Amino acid sequence: METSDYLRILKEEIHSAVFATVDEDGLPVTRVIDIMLADENSLYFITAKGKEFYRQLMNRRYVAVSGMTGGEGSMQKKAVSVRGRVANMGKCLLDQVFAENPYMAEIYPTRESRRALEVFRLCEGWGEYFDLSAKPIIRRSFRLGAGDGQAEPQEGYHITEDCDGCGLCLSQCPQNCIDSSRTPFKIQAEHCLHCGNCVEICPQKAARGGSK
Repeated sequence: METSDYLRILKEEIHSAVFATVDEDGLPVTRVIDIMLADENSLYFITAKGKEFYRQLMNRRYVAVSGMTGGEGSMQKKAVSVRGRVANMGKCLLDQVFAENPYMAEIYPTRESRRALEVFRLCEGWGEYFDLSAKPIIRRSFRLGAGDGQAEPQEGYHITEDCDGCGLCLSQCPQNCIDSSRTPFKIQAEHCLHCGNCVEICPQKAARGGSK
């Protein structure tokens, strides 16, 4: 899957997602916002100039977004999270937003009522896809544009050359995603839950979390 596929899931299968910003005291603030448009490397959403959300976006120019698809239960769902820089697009694309999301006309029925609305674009950052409906689970990272100027997040787990092949970690892994066909063992990152069991059980301290 490409970045555009994950963004399509956010827009079409999730649509209403949780957006997190930081207030003037440095505290996190969340609210549910609809994803209006998506292209190859960007998400687009709108807000009104009178909202605190707008002021926080303008002050920080950064946002984190998380959403989950519907389904019969948790094990049938997919989640997508994205964080990165945002750009104010002004009125640009506002007509397209209303064309692709006709329900918005019930909230803002006239052009005059839409005067306060502006479009924002999340275009540089990092994302993660998490699919609980697959067996084993699937976890993948992706990039939007050039990233957000920070190094690519390294939040997974890996096994170093200190591994002696004792095998204690194998029974501790809930997704059985440790490849023991050769030493050192290797964690299949795309299936890892990041539970940390391997780190705690490894007598050689060969299993580690974070960057390699």
